[in-house]
Amino acid sequence: MGLRKWLEKPIEDLPAVADRRLHATRAVLTRLTTPLIPDDYLHLINPLWSARELRGRIVEVRAETADSATVVIKPGWGFDHRYRAGQFVGIGLEIDGRWHWRSYSLTSSPREGGGTISIAVKAMPEGFLSSHLVDGVEPGTIIRLAAPQGEFVLPEPPPRKILFVTAGSGITPVVSMLRTLDSRGGAPDIVHVHSAPRESDVMFRGELARLEARPGYRLHLQLTDDHGFFSPAMLDVIAPDWRDREAWACGPQGLLDAMEAQYQAEGAGEHLHVERFTVDRSAHATDGGTVRFALSGKEVAVDGATTLLEAGEQAGVRMPFGCRMGICHTCVTQLGAGFARDLRSGREASPGERIKTCISVAAGDCQLVL
Repeated sequence: MGLRKWLEKPIEDLPAVADRRLHATRAVLTRLTTPLIPDDYLHLINPLWSARELRGRIVEVRAETADSATVVIKPGWGFDHRYRAGQFVGIGLEIDGRWHWRSYSLTSSPREGGGTISIAVKAMPEGFLSSHLVDGVEPGTIIRLAAPQGEFVLPEPPPRKILFVTAGSGITPVVSMLRTLDSRGGAPDIVHVHSAPRESDVMFRGELARLEARPGYRLHLQLTDDHGFFSPAMLDVIAPDWRDREAWACGPQGLLDAMEAQYQAEGAGEHLHVERFTVDRSAHATDGGTVRFALSGKEVAVDGATTLLEAGEQAGVRMPFGCRMGICHTCVTQLGAGFARDLRSGREASPGERIKTCISVAAGDCQLVL
């Protein structure tokens, strides 16, 4: 293996003994190069080489619709390409001296990446980073990456009959699944319901048309400007056997709530998998309490929809933060007393545990070691 390929090879793929030697070598180099560390020299050679953080280089920005684009990224040293179709990745981009973070679903197939990954971004009026990625980012820009994660994935082997229900940019994780299934050949029986205002707003329209020409894939486009919004009750006409299909749904909260209600009413809730792009704070509206900050002695009473980061800011406590989305780990601190709840997973943290304050809320009175 050439030196460049070896340096770019993900650490997770190295044999255990090689991994130990690699870290021992880096430790020696750290002592020899102080006050700089090996990463500083690696960055001079290739900005993608880093053992402290995941990095990537934007290779291409390709328009999908008037307000959306596919962003192709070449990940650097340490990125594990063994992700699963449907997972998301954290993207960090420096704009005007400040790092901005957000999660985006991977649209690439882990089977057909060619050393690159891709995301698809829809520019939102309130989305500073999304607008910059669609309209302002230049190929060659170096970004930070967070490792792929998420449970909105296909099982192995995939089910024989599948239903996808998507709307707007909710199509992005499903495109990764479709590409992965298509690359294997002999795709299962798939019904795909996708909603968009107009046909010109349909992301990946050309690719969906090519899939329609192949056996096993049937697309129902719900163009809402002409035909109104999709209702899960319409599945009885679009896919009469929907109760026998394993379903994946991604899109606006209203659509997902309606899908969940439909499946629960039919006793088929275990067959529906949903992906929400935003944290649902209303689910924990009954939590809350008094949050005390140990170092300053300040405290504030909050409801169950206010994050601990926001609580600290209300109390006038200097709270570390970065992405405000639970990706970058800048806000991680220790829970000194009481309990806190993770808005994403619903998991309750106990005293002594380290939590992300930007996505955690008080589950009763609690204290942070800050």
